[in-house]
Amino acid sequence: MASEGALQTDIARALGISVMTFHRWRRARASLTDNAVTTAAEPHVVAESAANAAAVRLSELQLENSRLRRLVTDLLLEKVGLEEALKG
Repeated sequence: MASEGALQTDIARALGISVMTFHRWRRARASLTDNAVTTAAEPHVVAESAANAAAVRLSELQLENSRLRRLVTDLLLEKVGLEEALKG
């Protein structure tokens, strides 16, 4: 869509994401392709490098997701406690 001249807001809306998420995806994709091109000359090595980078990124995201889930759970428990204190 970008090569067709679509606006970034239109692309993000079509994908159902925010513009910031769209920018993060573009930056991540650019860094993966830049790293793969500069570090390897053979296509299979480039693909392997990209797969390794994606696997590392996935594990980082899973760790961040678990931390955020714990944070949300703690905040919800605190909210429930405060609501009960107000009632009681």
